[in-house]
Amino acid sequence: MPTISPDKAKPEYDVIIVGSGAGGGQSAFTLTLAGLKCLMLEAGRSYDVVNETPMFHAPHQAPLGGVGTPDKPFGFHDATIDGGWQVPNEPYTSAHKQPHEEFQWWRARMMGGRTNHWGRISLRNGPYDFKPHSRDGLGFDWPVSYEDVEPYYTKVEMLIGVYGTNEGLENTPDSPPGVLLPAPKGRAAELLTQKHAKKVGVPVIPIHRAVLTRPLDWKTIPQKLYPGNKWAQGIVKEAMSDRGACFWATPCGRGCNVGANYQSTTVHLPPALATGNLDIIANAHCREVTMGKDGKATGVLFIDKTTGKEVEAKGKAVILAASACETVRILLNSAGGKGIANSSGLVGKYIMDTVGARLGGQIPALENIPPHNEDGAGGSHFYAPWWLYKEQLAGKLDFARGYHIEMGGSRHMPGGANPVSDDYTRGLYGTKLKEAARRYYGSFVGFSARGDMIPNADCYCELDPQVKDKWGVPVLRFHWKWSSHELNQAVHARKTFAAMIEAMGGTVRGDTNFTGPNSIEKPGSIIHEVGGALPGADPKKSVVNGFNQTWDVKNLFLNDGAPFATNADKNPTLTIMALAWRACDYIIEQAKQGTL
Repeated sequence: MPTISPDKAKPEYDVIIVGSGAGGGQSAFTLTLAGLKCLMLEAGRSYDVVNETPMFHAPHQAPLGGVGTPDKPFGFHDATIDGGWQVPNEPYTSAHKQPHEEFQWWRARMMGGRTNHWGRISLRNGPYDFKPHSRDGLGFDWPVSYEDVEPYYTKVEMLIGVYGTNEGLENTPDSPPGVLLPAPKGRAAELLTQKHAKKVGVPVIPIHRAVLTRPLDWKTIPQKLYPGNKWAQGIVKEAMSDRGACFWATPCGRGCNVGANYQSTTVHLPPALATGNLDIIANAHCREVTMGKDGKATGVLFIDKTTGKEVEAKGKAVILAASACETVRILLNSAGGKGIANSSGLVGKYIMDTVGARLGGQIPALENIPPHNEDGAGGSHFYAPWWLYKEQLAGKLDFARGYHIEMGGSRHMPGGANPVSDDYTRGLYGTKLKEAARRYYGSFVGFSARGDMIPNADCYCELDPQVKDKWGVPVLRFHWKWSSHELNQAVHARKTFAAMIEAMGGTVRGDTNFTGPNSIEKPGSIIHEVGGALPGADPKKSVVNGFNQTWDVKNLFLNDGAPFATNADKNPTLTIMALAWRACDYIIEQAKQGTL
């Protein structure tokens, strides 16, 4: 990915964009195609997705067969470089009192950020998700509605390519006809789950995922995205035609050097660079937003990691898209540590993660299945959207918000780990071991909940008064407390999974202690942390308005997960991109009016 050194940067840009992931990438795409000059700062190194992606490496070519290690938690071949739960020289602290409330902060330090690693699950928030307080009296409503965001969901889906089906289910929005790509068929375990989950009332349908199951329609989509703008159409057309359809070669988490899945580095940044309106500086660790006497942002200060020197970049507007908590860190460290955009006192407050819970089982019906082709997109092809909205609204459940179910099973490439649990082969040798491996390989299933978290005042981050990073910048300290809604939701999920496994004729495996603290995953572990810059209609009770624009600093925008009022069960990346595109259209309009 082409980058420049700090000394090659222009004296001033129209917009400084901090972060190159989903929000930063979408911002660069939208603004540069509108003719605005942009500088993007990425805290990690550059990344060549074509030459660095281990598309065809086998497990035996990796240390330990490619299994996860502390510095590569998702396996040796995972695309993440210089990132993870711990980043060298960039610590954070936690003030938790209970083990299940220890916040874990996963960060990416590479061009494209988390988009190189994420699961590509692309679910739209539904109408209820934007107005949850109006529905159940808890949390906050967003200052925008589903109808406000819907056109941008459609544009993002057309641009990045999302497969799936329209099912017409409650609060699970359909896309307009012709937008979604064909969904792949279910694998054996998914089809068996779909058949038997009906017995316990759980609907199982094709998931929506940002993977190309066929080439994008580059002949017509650019015209729909940029009607009447031949220049923009040409750039988008070329970028789309460069992407190939998935041929099921490798897990998506490795990255994709044919551009079949969505990564910022293959979808957003190439066309943005092709406009000639984007410069990118890598290894730029943002310290703070600089301010003018008129109360407007003038740019940012960052540390050039290659030299350790502090550098100032100037812009008429600033977009922070560094990831939700990183953006909070920058805001709180600005103005000499006094913070900016914080007259409400809400910067860093109400952070959320997706509620996680899981359970697995062994299914005799999946034993001794003849070898067959189970290639497909990385991750599951099917999922179960939340199905108990009416029962929940009627007060029949002891938690207020729902979850969706992701599933795994069948005969995936085993990697370096034993694909058959040791307790099924312990003590066996020779022919008996081979027979047991053939019998049980592919007979295990796993289910994971991804649930809505209601924001609460006990979940927040602040500057640690003692700890600083390598460059002397104060780090974040996290506080967390789950409410009974999240704990009860996790218990409900695991009991539902047990019922599904038993309906399939299987046996539940692992820990069956179904208490809340034992059922819920640690905060941050799902890597869906959002919030910290509450959006709203009242400047005294929120940080940003409905266009991600901070109330206090009119030319400062937050285009990542920070301005989330709630964290629906739907994975947040598609919504981050839709809101970023909408915010950038607003910035473009402001620039035309000369009010940026």
